[in-house]
Amino acid sequence: MVRKPNSRAVVTGRPSSLVGLQPIDTSPFKQPSSRWFIWFTIVLVWMVSLLPWRLWQPAPDLLLLVIAFWCLHEPQRVTMLAAFVFGLFMDVHDVALLGGHALTYTLVAYGALVLRRRLLRFDSIIQAVHMLPVFVLAAAVSRVIYAWLLGEWAGWGWLWSALFTAALWPLADTLLHMPQRRLDDADAGSA
Repeated sequence: MVRKPNSRAVVTGRPSSLVGLQPIDTSPFKQPSSRWFIWFTIVLVWMVSLLPWRLWQPAPDLLLLVIAFWCLHEPQRVTMLAAFVFGLFMDVHDVALLGGHALTYTLVAYGALVLRRRLLRFDSIIQAVHMLPVFVLAAAVSRVIYAWLLGEWAGWGWLWSALFTAALWPLADTLLHMPQRRLDDADAGSA
């Protein structure tokens, strides 16, 4: 058996000392988010979602985005049950078919939980690309049920909403992780 020489062991003719070392934990966030902050953001976005700007069909579903984000990053605190309950709240507010938003929110939460291990390895832009089919599929299931019950297809305007929701994922990642980044920077400066 022939062994290949280790090219990382020798750097510019000298044996490497600390060059080849990599940190064990490369995740940028060490502590989980505050429970109060998580639920404050969800309730705040829910109240913003009650405003009439959502009547515009291509409007992004911000509540769905925030719930999916927290299901991905804090699955012990924000579960599929929370997604279902807030979906029912939106159904009651919109005077829509009871369970339509609840089904969509629950499917997206499930998709975020299923893809969790994969998504946490990527940055926010790649996460948005991975979440786009989840948003589209969940909205499509809901729209097909609406079309079946009403007997007519409402059009493809809902697809823009799913695209805009996925496009806002990096912004949500930046804003919702901002308190943790501030704490991590302060911890790094004191060491």
